[in-house]
Amino acid sequence: MAGLAIWHANVRLCKRSRFIALTLLGDKRLCTLRFQQQPLAVDLLNPSVEQEKRSHKLKRLVQSPNSYFMDVKCPGCFNITTVFSHAQTVVLCSSCATVLCQPTGGRARLTEGCSFRRKLN
Repeated sequence: MAGLAIWHANVRLCKRSRFIALTLLGDKRLCTLRFQQQPLAVDLLNPSVEQEKRSHKLKRLVQSPNSYFMDVKCPGCFNITTVFSHAQTVVLCSSCATVLCQPTGGRARLTEGCSFRRKLN
């Protein structure tokens, strides 16, 4: 029993940082642990916008795809080309043959200087 340390806990709520700080005293050491407060109830019918974006496309409240079509403006000739956001091939400008976007594993990467806007319909 001599080897066991007696721990005293001092719990306080930090209102500014919204954390619970737990200070443990024992064995001549002082350590502070921080725990983030979790909400007690989560509204499943009215999720926040950022929570909907983070969730999988099939697990959203209303299923919607992550992909879209966009108009990409060529930095050299200012010609506008319609490109799929998850294009799997290199897209070239139709007039000056400049590379507009390159495929990656997911979304296509636009080249520097290209501006785009998302198509609505």
